[in-house]
Amino acid sequence: MVFNIRTIVTRHGAVRYSDTGGSGFPILLIHGSSFSRRVFEKQFDSGLAGRWRLIAVDLPGHGDSEDARDPRSAYAVTGFADCLEEIAEALDLKRLAIFGWSLGGHAAIEWMSRSTRIRGLMLCGAPPMPRGLIGMFRAFHPSRDLLLTSKQTFSERDAARFSSLCFGSVKPAPYQDLVLRADGLVRSVFAQSLARGDGADQRRAVETASIPIAIVAGADDPFVKLGYLSGIHLPGHFSDETIVIDGAGHAPFWERPDVFNPILDRFLDTVAADTASAWQAHVRRVTARARG
Repeated sequence: MVFNIRTIVTRHGAVRYSDTGGSGFPILLIHGSSFSRRVFEKQFDSGLAGRWRLIAVDLPGHGDSEDARDPRSAYAVTGFADCLEEIAEALDLKRLAIFGWSLGGHAAIEWMSRSTRIRGLMLCGAPPMPRGLIGMFRAFHPSRDLLLTSKQTFSERDAARFSSLCFGSVKPAPYQDLVLRADGLVRSVFAQSLARGDGADQRRAVETASIPIAIVAGADDPFVKLGYLSGIHLPGHFSDETIVIDGAGHAPFWERPDVFNPILDRFLDTVAADTASAWQAHVRRVTARARG
């Protein structure tokens, strides 16, 4: 699939993004900590790119984007949400869907809690949790491997281990170059931000949302507690329970695109239809007021 690669200058630095363009409903794909938009190659190289406008961005401190000028602010969950709002404004995206993976999912929930642009949200590897450290322990498996998500300085061995945890037992572990390139402050600052409870109560934001929300999880995710996800009450626009994909771990969109991509396609159908219905209702209200 041919797509454009461009740069947007934000207050946190210049960011790079890929955009298939076209008239399809737009969806912004947001990667996880230490990776980049490259992880979504199996979505860009699929039928999804012919139906929908796929946009994937490298967050500050990742991939081809600049490291943040003020990392303590930019790499917090609220800082990433601010950056995403700037990107959407620059691209004139008045309404869009979001797919947020891991760190990208948590940033997307925060963004959704304060923006009217987002018309649908799919999460993966990002359990919506109450504020603070206790909420984190409820949602994630405490383990030595989990400590890597907050470790600032990585060796090559750390990068290989982290990539293997995120993408399964593929050898050599994919995207190690991205992990080594990433600004290590992202991991430490973002983990501290979640532990402090910065921003919205993510569980409440998801459970009280008025837009379609879906949660997709790999059955073998090494970080996320599936039992916790089963207790999340989702708005019933698409699926009222977490969709679990067998044979996948933390990144089912990469490990099982044969299963994941059709789910995302159906979700975008729902979001586009829901958005069209909401717009038609708005037009009817405006017309009624004008006549009355």
